[in-house]
Amino acid sequence: MAATFELELVSPEKLLLSRPVEMATIPAWEGDMGILPGHSPMVVALKGGIIRVRENGAETERLFVMGGFAEITPERVTVLADEATPVTELSRAEAESRLSEAEAALTAAAAEPEAVRDRVMDRLLAARAMRDAASAA
Repeated sequence: MAATFELELVSPEKLLLSRPVEMATIPAWEGDMGILPGHSPMVVALKGGIIRVRENGAETERLFVMGGFAEITPERVTVLADEATPVTELSRAEAESRLSEAEAALTAAAAEPEAVRDRVMDRLLAARAMRDAASAA
């Protein structure tokens, strides 16, 4: 049996996943990160994207997150997601609606301070990633 680590994925609504896995790929702001047992400890910010879970040598689950944080230790990865949904449950119509709202919010925030525009841009990028994930599902 391959080495494993405990993966927990928590959203504000519920605990979505808690079990040993061989590998997880998370959408960190610095780029997608592959995590294996024994990974160096760190905390990373997540962007909107897909968490891929590997068990028994195969990808077993794909979950879309709108952002959040991941705490990584050699034995455990805890993902605190702003929002998380299995990719198979994503709706392209919902994603398009969120993208339209985010685009309108970005236009409305043109005169706002840079920190406000950055948060709105993060939401826009997450909505685009959601639309892309829903289209590929």
